[in-house]
Amino acid sequence: MRPIRVSAKAVIVHDGRLLLTQNQDRDGFFYLLPGGGQQPGETLKETVQRECHEEAGIAVEVHTLLHVREYIGRNHEFAVEDGEVHQLELMFSCSIIGGVPGQGSQPDSWQVGVVWVPLAEVHQHRFYPKRLGPILASPGSAPVYLGDVN
Repeated sequence: MRPIRVSAKAVIVHDGRLLLTQNQDRDGFFYLLPGGGQQPGETLKETVQRECHEEAGIAVEVHTLLHVREYIGRNHEFAVEDGEVHQLELMFSCSIIGGVPGQGSQPDSWQVGVVWVPLAEVHQHRFYPKRLGPILASPGSAPVYLGDVN
């Protein structure tokens, strides 16, 4: 088993739209919040800022922690590929303070772009984590801890 990976993600909502990275695999397009793995010596805030710059070409201000998600790969649909993965994702509310959303300087290998998706339509796309789409579309009394979800 690999060590638990800590990841920090940005939840950027503007004019009712959510900023997502567009990615492609053998099944087609899928969408993720911008963000990624924390590096040693880096704060979570710094992780979100670096990842947003690398993946989306933007500078962000990091605000409140919104959600925490665990992902234990062996428990989900990608168990064959991710069976050894255990990841903890921390999702922060962020606002863009510089740059224009577009592909960043160091996107992930499966990333093909950056898109704005209306919150009401997130559920129509292959968005991960799946449970988060309805929560973001209907904010209110959403739980902070989402659990081991895909």
